[in-house]
Amino acid sequence: MYVVKSPLADADLKTVTEALQGALVDLVDLSLVAKQIHWNIVGPRFRSIHLQLDEVVASARTHSDTVAERSSALGVPPDGRAATVASGSGIGTTPAGWIKDGDAVRAMVEALGAVITRMRERVAATGEPDPVSQDIFIGITADLEKHHWMFQAENA
Repeated sequence: MYVVKSPLADADLKTVTEALQGALVDLVDLSLVAKQIHWNIVGPRFRSIHLQLDEVVASARTHSDTVAERSSALGVPPDGRAATVASGSGIGTTPAGWIKDGDAVRAMVEALGAVITRMRERVAATGEPDPVSQDIFIGITADLEKHHWMFQAENA
């Protein structure tokens, strides 16, 4: 039963739905990873990285909402439940406990890199079936690449 009927053909909708759901999971997890590191960072660069992490959290949360609403607009209920995020994220494990500033930056570079790689795959996958969703992925990727660059510059 459809509550909202998508204008996309079924095969295209399947491709786009998988891309949107994967992006949602990665973005929710990215916000959680950044917040976990934010709470536990220590070291001489604490304040600047602490604030930079909040910027990533805000971006990831904004983008996850955009992705979830796009999914809903196409008639597919988004799934951001904890179990779904835990089982589907492309981000590796975040260290527990205090994390030194240099290690925090490395962890964020890795997390952002993992999400960017998967976002670029989604950009490619959605170009033909749904340029609207592709455009969303392009914008998200550009924003995440900016954060990625800034974190890489922290440890240069």
